[in-house]
Amino acid sequence: MKLAIIGGGSVRTPRLIPSLVRRAAKLDLQEVWLMDNAPDKLRLMGGLCETLARQFNAPFKLMFTTDAREAVRGAQHVITSIRPGLERGRALDERIAFQHGVLGQETTGAGGFAMAMRSLPAILDYAHLIAEIGAPNAWLYNFTNPAGLVAQGLHYAGIERVIGICDSANGAQHAASRYLGVPLRRVYHEVYGLNHLSWTRSVQIDGHGGTGEEVLPGLLNNEQFVASTHMSMFAPGLRRWMGTFLNEYLHYFYHRDEALAALLKKPETRGEEVERLTNDLLRQLAAATDPDEAIHIWQTVMGQRGATYMAHARHDAPRPTLEPIEQDDEGYAAVALGCVEAIATNTPLYTGLNVPNNGTIAGLQDDDVVEVSCWIDAAGVRPVKIGAVPEPQYLLMRTVKQYERFAARAILARSKELAVEALAVNPLIGSYPLAEKLVSAFLEAHRDLVGEWQ
Repeated sequence: MKLAIIGGGSVRTPRLIPSLVRRAAKLDLQEVWLMDNAPDKLRLMGGLCETLARQFNAPFKLMFTTDAREAVRGAQHVITSIRPGLERGRALDERIAFQHGVLGQETTGAGGFAMAMRSLPAILDYAHLIAEIGAPNAWLYNFTNPAGLVAQGLHYAGIERVIGICDSANGAQHAASRYLGVPLRRVYHEVYGLNHLSWTRSVQIDGHGGTGEEVLPGLLNNEQFVASTHMSMFAPGLRRWMGTFLNEYLHYFYHRDEALAALLKKPETRGEEVERLTNDLLRQLAAATDPDEAIHIWQTVMGQRGATYMAHARHDAPRPTLEPIEQDDEGYAAVALGCVEAIATNTPLYTGLNVPNNGTIAGLQDDDVVEVSCWIDAAGVRPVKIGAVPEPQYLLMRTVKQYERFAARAILARSKELAVEALAVNPLIGSYPLAEKLVSAFLEAHRDLVGEWQ
């Protein structure tokens, strides 16, 4: 098998190597191609990957290229994790949003739209390239943010063999596994909603749909469990009202004013913080003279980055840590590589994915991309039937999905009018004149990447 990673110079790519090694024999993995259009970054991250491949005795070849055609030619599976505009683009998005008095998070609201303006066209180009020269029936696994909106646009553009992936879709499953000390493969969760706007209504051990032991209500009423997860960010009354495990990004909706006020007080935005840490990491790696030193530098800086994630909403002080090289739940790598293994070996996998609704959640359109629990194997993806959901959750989900529909079509058509309509219906914006100002500001800031819109 040939696996290609578009955006292979990402600072997160080294985390894939141990997971790839563990699966290499099952997958008959021969080549892993890392492609990135930033050669210096690819060289530094590629060096880390080569060191880890040696340490874990990887049986496959690591290949590096700045040529996307070379990377995807004949590849059966392609992972995309790119950032058009880099960290500077994210920082610009956030500052523009804050200047207009709205949240600037990179996957929700105004910031999410600005990110999608750049990422959806780029991923669509790669999807067409994969269809042209990839292996027959090749699959695309997209991590590029905003993952749900990108998947929606790809679906509208006729790309069928694509799966939108976000590790936060499986947050409840992982949290329960860690807290209860139960292996992840025995934990089944029912998640529903949209990417970064999802709820988990059930977590069962050794079964699902009523066949296993239901543990979620007890966990949600367990103060120690709540304190060990991001659920501690949410007001106690909200947790009781929802009665579900909440995706952490719901904090921007349910605690909107509090989140905005806290972020405006910070001396730097999250994008600026990530940009600073990434530049610091690359500078230190460039000066490192020893492979083990380079690995330690990467672990330290990535640990700092992880420790400050959503720090504005957490009650505990951020604590810099070492980024784990490998861990039981595999984090970022688990979902994508789990899907690759499920399809390649016809071994059924149960996980949360972003896929077309097709009747899974009542009240949404069949072609709406939703985030739900799924079974996946060589035959493809089969979402778990969710049916009707509580009205307060459904109304928020439906409104944000309307925004995603408008936004995806606006980006594909390069239409300013549709873009303004999209932001006007987004509940984090909700003003037509404000939407006009935001769209104009984003188009001006990123003109070199997005070109002229009509």
